[in-house]
Amino acid sequence: MYNRIALTGMALIFGTLAVRSQCSNHSVFELIQDIEAKKVDVYVEDELFTSYIYPDQVKKPVLWPVISEGGNMLTRSYPMETREGDRVDHPHHVGVWFNYGDVNGLDFWNNSEARPPEDRLLYGSIRHKEVLNTKSKGNEAVLETCSEWLSPDEEVLLNENTRFHFLIQDGLRIIDRRSKLEAIVDTVLFKDNKEGMFAIRVARELELPSEGKLKLVDSHGNITEVDGGDNSIPKGNYRSADGVEGSKVWGTRARWMKLHGKINGEDVSLVIIDHSSNPGYPAYWHARGYGLFAANTLGQSVFSKGKQHLNFTMVKGQEVDFNYRLVVASEDLSDEKINQLADDFANNLY
Repeated sequence: MYNRIALTGMALIFGTLAVRSQCSNHSVFELIQDIEAKKVDVYVEDELFTSYIYPDQVKKPVLWPVISEGGNMLTRSYPMETREGDRVDHPHHVGVWFNYGDVNGLDFWNNSEARPPEDRLLYGSIRHKEVLNTKSKGNEAVLETCSEWLSPDEEVLLNENTRFHFLIQDGLRIIDRRSKLEAIVDTVLFKDNKEGMFAIRVARELELPSEGKLKLVDSHGNITEVDGGDNSIPKGNYRSADGVEGSKVWGTRARWMKLHGKINGEDVSLVIIDHSSNPGYPAYWHARGYGLFAANTLGQSVFSKGKQHLNFTMVKGQEVDFNYRLVVASEDLSDEKINQLADDFANNLY
């Protein structure tokens, strides 16, 4: 369903401009930039793995969708598509993203088109500027981009240069993200906030079983409220590097977190790995049962119940790197395997 031939054909029909990455020797990856559609598609052996997208209606660049080796969408479809059974809460939760809830008093995390115009002065946005580079070789590919963190009146607070390093390793699909932030104004304050930083919103099947009322979308795009006690679909479970599981992982601190579940019979694991170079390492986990899965390295007060605080400040011209690894596996990864991946990430920043 997500193969390159079908999607390229669609691009030709709609007259979009596609630019393929320059690669030497055979690569399992192919990166295709579609300037008109505002995206770069990432293929693994002609099958779509993910896309870097920056449409006008999303207030930051994101990776969406993320597709497993078995062809299953692991990210929530909403609000980009209408998929029957999707939750319709938190329209700012799109794919895989990187931002924060309080930067110089502006909320970058919760911004979306759903916000009323009269509230726009409360929110910041991240605007894609340019694709700097795409290349692929063997089992690796690189996408380099630059973006701007903007105030509501479009003052640039931060420049962001991001390098996505895509890997196939031991049958696993890996995305390493390095985002270099440069302060453009005199002071940039990341005030201690629970809404951050590197996050993914997952498909319904990977949520944890829950109770109560849910708002879901039907096959016609209509929103309906249903009883959340039917847990025949969500079968996900979290597990941290310290062995904490289920909903108890929220607010805990660890160098990695796994979300495991099953979609259409395929065992899948999503693992976020923090890097020791990140300010605030190891991350607190803003991981919710309803499908938000986030590593927050700068927010500490809420998670620690006031025992720790981190108001991270940058001055004009200062640069800071943030590094995260996302592992996409078609298996229930063991702690031993994840620790190996975490060690490799800690020792080898590409």
